[in-house]
Amino acid sequence: MTAVSMVIIAGLVQQFNGDMEGAIPFILMVFFLAGLIQILLGFLKVGQLIKYIPYPVVSGFMTGIGVIILITQIPPLVGYDATNDQELIDRFKPQAEEVLLDKILRDEADEGLLVLEDFRETVRRAELITSEEILIESKTLVARDAAGVIGSLKYILRAVQQVSWLELLLGLMTIMIIYGFKYITESIPSTLVALLAVTLLVVFAGFNASLIGEIPTGFPSIHLNIFSNFSIWEISPFVFSALSLALLGAIDSLLTSVVADNMTKTKHDSDRELFGEGIGNSIAALFGGLPGAGATIRTVVNIQAGGKTRLSGMIAGLLLLVILLILGPYAEAIPQAVLAGILITVGFGVMDYKGLRALTSMPRTDAIVLIIVLTLTVFW
Repeated sequence: MTAVSMVIIAGLVQQFNGDMEGAIPFILMVFFLAGLIQILLGFLKVGQLIKYIPYPVVSGFMTGIGVIILITQIPPLVGYDATNDQELIDRFKPQAEEVLLDKILRDEADEGLLVLEDFRETVRRAELITSEEILIESKTLVARDAAGVIGSLKYILRAVQQVSWLELLLGLMTIMIIYGFKYITESIPSTLVALLAVTLLVVFAGFNASLIGEIPTGFPSIHLNIFSNFSIWEISPFVFSALSLALLGAIDSLLTSVVADNMTKTKHDSDRELFGEGIGNSIAALFGGLPGAGATIRTVVNIQAGGKTRLSGMIAGLLLLVILLILGPYAEAIPQAVLAGILITVGFGVMDYKGLRALTSMPRTDAIVLIIVLTLTVFW
């Protein structure tokens, strides 16, 4: 959803010649339309089609999500952050300079300057680039290269070589509490106990651990100018983008719902899910929010922590609002290794071991579908 939103944002900003303020009403209108389309899909009962997704697809998707979590959480578990790896940053500096120079050339092209005829102007602008700008761009390139499953696998050896034993110990302690506390009582979510216990340990012991970092606080302003500045001609090229966002979010949420059904032995209402998601995305757009969808990983965390009703989702939303308004500075103190430990237990928990064990006995076509879905989920 974020990746598609980025493409839409970039396209509209380019259409407004780089004027972000002018583009924002139209960007948010696309997001608003995506929400309305999802509401319409709910009314038309399109959600009913989710029941035709076969078990091997759901099984491969669930196991793929688990594999993604496990691989991507290894670097933070051992305390490795590629954007703080100086050797890696230096390696990307030539590429960062190339990106910055390319930006100068594009700016000059937009201004109608002929680079070869006025090369001194290009040199002058290039000389204004500071070492800090190069460092920031280099870190951005490193972060992009180290992101996701491929990036994590690419730098996993560097992560292991530069292991922080404190971070690893905090992560392993979190994992042990999550699995061990369940034997004491299941009335209190062991994930919450682990989160609070290890975070408080780090705070009171004064350990130098990597933390979540700054969280924005305060209520966002409402953007009613998306209606006053609306032009159907300027937005029409992006209606298909809104439809893509709506369908992508619908598929993501409904597949997540199927995974939740599989874990809780319940049955969701697909059309109600689409209707609710559409209302949420429409209202979010009014406050400058990106469109979202039901997230499998967060849903699994919720279920494994004992949340199996609508109330758990409502509490999660209200808690996020409280964090946004009040508790941001406290949430910033949560160590990244603790979150990595929590997610690793989720990664193991979400995998469909029944499907994996049945691979050799199920029909060959089903096994092939399961493996293909698993592979695409992880690597694509």
